[in-house]
Amino acid sequence: MFKEYRIKRKITQEKLADLTNLDTRTIQRIENNERTPSIESFSKLVKALDISEEDVIKYIKEFTRNM
Repeated sequence: MFKEYRIKRKITQEKLADLTNLDTRTIQRIENNERTPSIESFSKLVKALDISEEDVIKYIKEFTRNM
């Protein structure tokens, strides 16, 4: 989800790292599904990428369905 929004918003991983105070490598791992973001990181990414509540809910439902 985050990678799609980042690309759609034309933001580089480096810029997103600056906006969220996260490490670029952390963003890469989250985007490649190598790491699940913490609640704090998730919140920062949602805010920085201006993701709607509706899309967040869809993502969470999908994520928990696949657990």
